[in-house]
Amino acid sequence: MPKFTFSAVAPFALLLASSTVAAQRPAAFTAEQIRSNPFPNELTAASSGSRIAWAFNERGQRNIWVAEGPEWKARRLTDYRVDDGQELTSVSITSDGKHVIYVRGGEHSANWQGSPPNPMSNPLAPKVQVWSVPFTPCASRNPCEPKLLAEGDDPELSPQGHRVAFLKDRQVWTVPADGSSAATRMLTANGDLDNLQWSPSGDRLAFVSNRGTHAFVGIFTNDSTPIIWMAPSTSRDASPRWSPDGTRIAFVRNPGSGGAPDSILVRSRRRWALWAADAKTGQGKRIWDAPDKSYPSTHGGTNLHWAANGRIVFLSNMAGQAHIYSIAENGGTPMLLTPGNYMAEYISLSPDRRFVLFAGNAGSDSNDIDRRHIVKVPVDRAAPEVLTPGTGLEWTPFATGDGKTIAFIGATAQRPPLPAVIPVGGGPPIWIAGDRIPSDFPSGLVTPTKVVIRSPDGVRVHSQLFNPPGSAERKPAIIYVHGGPPRQMLLGWHYSDYYSNAYALNQYLASRGFVVLSVNYRLGIGYGRDFQQATRAGMQGASEYQDVRAAAEWLRAQPFVDPKRVGIYGGSYGGFLTAMALARNSDLFAAGVDIHGVHDWTTERTRGLMNRERHEEAPDLTRALEAAWKSSPVSHMKTWKSPVLLIHGDDDRNVRFSQTVDLARRLSAHGVPFEELVIPDDNHHFMRHTNWLRVNAATAEFFQRTMGQRRPSNAASNQR
Repeated sequence: MPKFTFSAVAPFALLLASSTVAAQRPAAFTAEQIRSNPFPNELTAASSGSRIAWAFNERGQRNIWVAEGPEWKARRLTDYRVDDGQELTSVSITSDGKHVIYVRGGEHSANWQGSPPNPMSNPLAPKVQVWSVPFTPCASRNPCEPKLLAEGDDPELSPQGHRVAFLKDRQVWTVPADGSSAATRMLTANGDLDNLQWSPSGDRLAFVSNRGTHAFVGIFTNDSTPIIWMAPSTSRDASPRWSPDGTRIAFVRNPGSGGAPDSILVRSRRRWALWAADAKTGQGKRIWDAPDKSYPSTHGGTNLHWAANGRIVFLSNMAGQAHIYSIAENGGTPMLLTPGNYMAEYISLSPDRRFVLFAGNAGSDSNDIDRRHIVKVPVDRAAPEVLTPGTGLEWTPFATGDGKTIAFIGATAQRPPLPAVIPVGGGPPIWIAGDRIPSDFPSGLVTPTKVVIRSPDGVRVHSQLFNPPGSAERKPAIIYVHGGPPRQMLLGWHYSDYYSNAYALNQYLASRGFVVLSVNYRLGIGYGRDFQQATRAGMQGASEYQDVRAAAEWLRAQPFVDPKRVGIYGGSYGGFLTAMALARNSDLFAAGVDIHGVHDWTTERTRGLMNRERHEEAPDLTRALEAAWKSSPVSHMKTWKSPVLLIHGDDDRNVRFSQTVDLARRLSAHGVPFEELVIPDDNHHFMRHTNWLRVNAATAEFFQRTMGQRRPSNAASNQR
């Protein structure tokens, strides 16, 4: 294990001890109760003072909340009272602390965009809009009335906090942060514009112009000054970051599209480099060439920051984990800041640019590899310090503008996520808005335990076991497989709302007498580059399925599990693995719930390979298509016997609804018992709380009916 400095061990240990109920048998609770907790996200801090803001989702009612030191009392700023599925994103606070800016509407986790999602099926379609609301209470109304700034997305506050740049129709607009005048177009440029970055003085705006095969980084000054392009080339440039003095721009350079078709079945190198350019002339140079297999695929990608002391900070996989490095602003050898067998994500830079905060699966406990803790490291030396050790989980850290406090979101295995603050040097946490957790929220939840299973090819697969206490009878068991696949389930409540729901459902299933095993199969994050970039996986051979099968065989061998009653469920990529398990091994899996899964890779991810628009083709195209077909559940329909529940929202923008339509036709043709829960107009992430309750209730009821009692010899017929 790496060597760390630790802070606040006792306070976090005491916190966890006080929040854990040692119960022999969990009290009964409903599916609604386990999903009644507020879920916080979009945490941010003002660039000055001690003000923080976040979004709370309370049973589908999404609102902006704030707190301020030293009291840190939570206060609601907005008053949205309907479970309408309109998410709140891009939360930020003006530098003077007077206004909170946010976006309402849209689906920002989608693979492709269309019109704004309308999960309530309203006759008048929702819009994606930028809003502003005062931080301090109004004399006439508390909370204050938010002000609509404009239709648009991706707002970026100027350093002085008076102006908001945002995107509308892929061009840049601007509006006063207080909404005192109407929005106006700021600039027009070719391409789709994004990644807005104000200069430190607020007099210029850097942006990216995406132009299909290539992309430029540009700088806008004013209406009478031409845009300055940073070392324009045939490459695809991204992530512009200003130097502290505003004289230079650092950015990431990737190759442009084109060239001879490469092999599909062989993992090709993703070339990328760090560049820096003069902000006045646009002349630039490469300061570092990334080695093979080093591009990170965790939150924030390369997480580029221009820090203090002439250092540029970035994330890379070159040492086998997603580690933070810094490099001199004029180039040289990168310095590894976070050595050890752990990864970094949710990375932020302190206001003085002298240290980096991140969430890492780091610590002295061997179980920390399946947790997250807040880690602080200087930008110019390898001295990481774990600020929140213990058996809890903490993520999304931000230092407040006064430099005195670190705000984050944290949870335990028992208590769902809440915002919290600690001193910047570590110390006892102050948990915020704990009174928002309902009084009837379940206590005495199952504390999951780490289980490591070895697959037939030797891969070590971490899993979390939910084993409810009870009688000595063998119990039915369920495997849960996450989506992504670059995700990691943890030993407690998750930092993603999607997987927080999965954790809640696993707890509910455990309360109903099921043993649940959540499997972190290969391709996931947290266990190193080789684990995440596994060979012959996905549409190239589905090697990750053997991890799922190994988990089922491990469960069947346990004395507390009925080997004839093992089921499986998962969403997205987890839906794919659920369908694969039922198709290949109905002898192992008695039933399954497939939530918006991929079932045919040859129609989902290989569309571009089959469109013959040029003479050249990949040298292994035929073999790749054959591998994609054999890696698809629909190629194994002859051995699919076990019943399945199919769940899908038909406005899914991550996995096409046609995947489930096609599978239903095939199941019917092969006489496989199946049921359907189709949710019109909702999408991949089930934006409405009501719909999540329907999904969870249907999943639990299906398993209770098909596996809660010993299976009869004859399967039930289709329920259509």
